[in-house]
Amino acid sequence: MSFFKRLKESVSRTTSSVTEKFKNGLSKTSASLAGAMSSVFSRNKIDEELYEELEDILISADVGVDTTMEIVDRLRVEVKERKLKDPEELKPLLSEILVDMLKGEGDEAGMNQNPDGLTVILFVGVNGVGKTTTIGKLAHHYKEEGKKVMLAAGDTFRAGAIEQLEIWGDRVGVDVIRHQEGSDPAAVIYDGIQAARSRGADILLCDTAGRLQNKVNLMEELKKVHRVIGREVADAPHESLLVLDATTGQNALQQAKIFKEATNITGIVLTKMDGTAKGGIALAIRRELNVPVKWIGLGEKMDDLQPFNAEQFVHALFAKEVEKETGGA
Repeated sequence: MSFFKRLKESVSRTTSSVTEKFKNGLSKTSASLAGAMSSVFSRNKIDEELYEELEDILISADVGVDTTMEIVDRLRVEVKERKLKDPEELKPLLSEILVDMLKGEGDEAGMNQNPDGLTVILFVGVNGVGKTTTIGKLAHHYKEEGKKVMLAAGDTFRAGAIEQLEIWGDRVGVDVIRHQEGSDPAAVIYDGIQAARSRGADILLCDTAGRLQNKVNLMEELKKVHRVIGREVADAPHESLLVLDATTGQNALQQAKIFKEATNITGIVLTKMDGTAKGGIALAIRRELNVPVKWIGLGEKMDDLQPFNAEQFVHALFAKEVEKETGGA
């Protein structure tokens, strides 16, 4: 069975609405990336010019130089081993390499949760990336699963951050634990843990500040928050999710490297993916950080934050090619 057929079968195991969300949310990247590649695949032969053009396209989609070089090097090796001659044969091969790179090891395990009590999920990231909105949407996701969810407003320094989280709490219908603006974030999250326990919550989602201009202070603050959580709940935080704005491209990658130095990042949330034609940043982040992308923002609706799926992602990029080979829906 060809890779495109296997890819379509894998995608078909999820609901069609999820597939459509990925296709719609990644339409700009697909048009840019797959559209530009059509000229590469329509060449007469596989030669050095083809590889160079492919490199330019991948780099322009924010895949990054190092990640692009690895993709093209793997492509060269596979072309030689499989004795491929027709550029058309590179389409499924490239897709296979991208899925493999996006998956990494252990990515299929999903979100870590505490089976015996309260699950604590910590969110980090700079201001403006959509962190608070992500927390609200994730609260909605877990509430739809039947979980009792609470929020802790640990971003006590940004004007309006607490109120913004409370608005989301009201919208979703979950309690928010808050202190006054300027309070100690670790104290807020400590109180959040106590309240979540006393009210029988399953999941506590914790917001944090994102003042990267005060890097040293921020990183020390995050370490303190980690210590408090770990002291109060065994093996917590069960997830530390770094929220990144996909539209900022390589800047998002630099932010990720800084946060990874300070705290144990277990997963990435890529927001605003529907607003960029450079969704290749997902590949760069996955490879260079060795941290899985766990959630992806594909629109503004409450349920447009979706669990990341490598097959769905690549299928959305090459949907037209997959349908062409597999004979449509």
